[in-house]
Amino acid sequence: MGLNFPDFFKRSSAGLLGIDISASSVKVVELLPGQKTAIRLERYAIEPIERGAINDGNVENPELVAAALGRAMRRLGTRTREVALAMPASAVITKRIMLPAGLPEEDYELQVETEASQYIPFAIEEVNLDFQILGPSAIDADEIDVLLAASRKEKVEDRVAVAEMCGLRAVVVDIDSYAARIALEHVASFLPNGGQGQIIAVFDIGQSVTTVSIILNGATIFEREQIFGGQDLTQDLMRLYGLSPEEAELKKRTGELPENYRVDVLEPYIERGVTDITRALQFFFTSTPYSRVDRIYLAGGACVVPGLCEGVSERTQVPAEILSPFQGMEIADTVRERQLRLDAPALVTACGLALRRFDA
Repeated sequence: MGLNFPDFFKRSSAGLLGIDISASSVKVVELLPGQKTAIRLERYAIEPIERGAINDGNVENPELVAAALGRAMRRLGTRTREVALAMPASAVITKRIMLPAGLPEEDYELQVETEASQYIPFAIEEVNLDFQILGPSAIDADEIDVLLAASRKEKVEDRVAVAEMCGLRAVVVDIDSYAARIALEHVASFLPNGGQGQIIAVFDIGQSVTTVSIILNGATIFEREQIFGGQDLTQDLMRLYGLSPEEAELKKRTGELPENYRVDVLEPYIERGVTDITRALQFFFTSTPYSRVDRIYLAGGACVVPGLCEGVSERTQVPAEILSPFQGMEIADTVRERQLRLDAPALVTACGLALRRFDA
């Protein structure tokens, strides 16, 4: 049945690469113990994936995905071969359950399997299942809270196969939102009082969807997805200037665009993004007991658009900043820090995966 693989919640003390496979790119991060700080960013790589290779989080063309991962590994130049991968949250069923306290490990495995069959709409032999004991239940002193995670084996195996095609061994398969939270916890540890008591909103602006996560004391208190992403800006460029998707993406990065780009394309795009983020916060306030957010982080490859972060801070009246998961880390001499500032917000999930080798 496979309670021991994939290990959705396992940590690894050995050398480990964090690999995030999204619809638009493969991102690889390697972290090592530092000399001046606990952790050093040793190297990273981002390689685009051909359109259609990943669709709705599913690996449609393993060969194309493996080709992108292979290019990233060659650029990385590392000898590390054990990796942590992430499944999209939409492909994983998670459920918080309560079980009797004080049972042996093997008894918990049996209990979890029995409980899981109630929540998973597939035959239990068709899924990979893992669990994590969260701690004593706040409701019943004789029980503990347990988080279980399950995903269809075929979806897990598709991603593991991509790694294997590149000579890599997947030792951890995480959930992308959980990996991102590990990176956020690292960043929050540098806030006053370790971020305790602060309500932190994270807007992860991807290719087509923005994922909103609002976190208090390490627990997610609100989640939402909105249809807004970097693809919107790409399509505006294609429509206005007659560019191909590839040309539009390239010119977004290089800034080689006509003089009217800022007024006719960039400013309306920023306005849409700021409006969507503001509406998401209003929905959070009206649908939860909370009436404030203390800090906003913008993540994802599309968040570095000039003016977006400043617009969010001005409209919401909340301090906003672009999220770098490498805060407080040493940066290896081989990493170009100027380029890293642009790339870091897209590396949050990959960094969280790589952090699995550390205790923090």
